[in-house]
Amino acid sequence: MKSLLFALVLASFACSPALAQGNYEIQVYGSETMRPHSTMVELHSNFTAQGARHPPNGTAPTYHAEHETIEITQGLTDWSELGFYLFTSEQSGLGTQWVGDHIRPRVRVPDSWRWPVGVSLSMEAGYQRAKFSPDTWTWEIRPIVDRQKGRFYWAINPALERTWHGPDVNLGLDFAPNVKVSWDFTRKFTAGLEYYADYGSLRDIASLHDQQQQIFPAVDLNLSPDWEINFGVGIGPTAATDHWIIKGILGRRFNWGHGEPHPKASQP
Repeated sequence: MKSLLFALVLASFACSPALAQGNYEIQVYGSETMRPHSTMVELHSNFTAQGARHPPNGTAPTYHAEHETIEITQGLTDWSELGFYLFTSEQSGLGTQWVGDHIRPRVRVPDSWRWPVGVSLSMEAGYQRAKFSPDTWTWEIRPIVDRQKGRFYWAINPALERTWHGPDVNLGLDFAPNVKVSWDFTRKFTAGLEYYADYGSLRDIASLHDQQQQIFPAVDLNLSPDWEINFGVGIGPTAATDHWIIKGILGRRFNWGHGEPHPKASQP
């Protein structure tokens, strides 16, 4: 198993792996994976209240765009899962549009290794229509590290992205880190901050003006182990970022066997 994880890490960095999640699936990943015989179905709803009216790359504007993404994740083993995404966009004058699809295998360090933090590796690849992204075929490599210590939780996703087909194909690896910190105020109510960024190519980090950065005060409602509920309002302080985004995640876990969901992070 160790050799498999190591091979996957090496393969991911050797690939010609794009630009970030966009405003479709805004989420900082925890390290856990779905157990076998379990399926998570999520709806990601994101509304850009203040965004680009006339993007310079000729793609559809983000201003007042509503993006609905369906994510389905199936547990494969105690340490692996497979996810699938369907992206859509709805906007005045454009109607409802299919944007694209992605697939995402993920593996994690098993509990039996007793690491002090949770660690997993996600590799997401797929297609988006040129009307919504000039880079149509992309690959994302997302290492995930997190920990729950008492009521405090943190997660870091130092994602690397690469274009397979599009104008950015020669830019190499793009650095797009995500970070989350939160506090369990009660057993059912968690609040904190989520940070999303795209700093540009690792070979030539963009100026602050051209970087994408978003900060989301966000809440999680822990009403049941079978449900995932997240809500946040994002602020984009840089010129290259949509300035106001409202996002929500509603997920439902289905257990087809005796498996139980993993905790959201490694315990102290």
